This record gives sequence, structure tokens and C-alpha cells, in this order.
Amino acid sequence: MSDIISVRVPKELREKMKKFSYINWSEVIREAIKKRIEIEEKKQRKMKAAEDMDRIRNKILRLYGITDYDSSEVIRYWRELRK
Repeated sequence: MSDIISVRVPKELREKMKKFSYINWSEVIREAIKKRIEIEEKKQRKMKAAEDMDRIRNKILRLYGITDYDSSEVIRYWRELRK
């Protein structure tokens, strides 16, 4: 089942679209909407991941206080092991 939406375009754009009448403009619009939704969902996932990291960091700070743990040292260590 599908819903119908209307899209208003400037008259000049509509005239240009008519020159390419063989193009399924509805499909073009559907694909553009789908791609934009994917971009926005990706942004939301990144924001949620950042919020989760902040929440975890705050919990660790509450439990253990400030530590001298340096994650960059651990990352370098594991990178060296992969070589």
C-alpha cells in the first residue's frame, strides 16, 4: 500500500522535466527521499553512539573517579601486535 504526496516545483523546473518525459520522475523522487532518510538515520545512530559513550564515560567517572588510563597507549599496543 502506498500513500500519495504532492511535490511543488518551480514552473521552469517542470518545463525542463517535460523534456525528459521518459524518466520516471516519481521513482527519482522516491529514491531521493530514501537516500535522505538513510543519511538522517545514520546521523541519528552517530548521535546515539556519542550519547552512549558519554553515558558510559560518566558512569566510569562516578564509579572510579578520574584515572590515568590512556586509551591511545592501548590502541598503539594492539596496532603493533597486528604488524
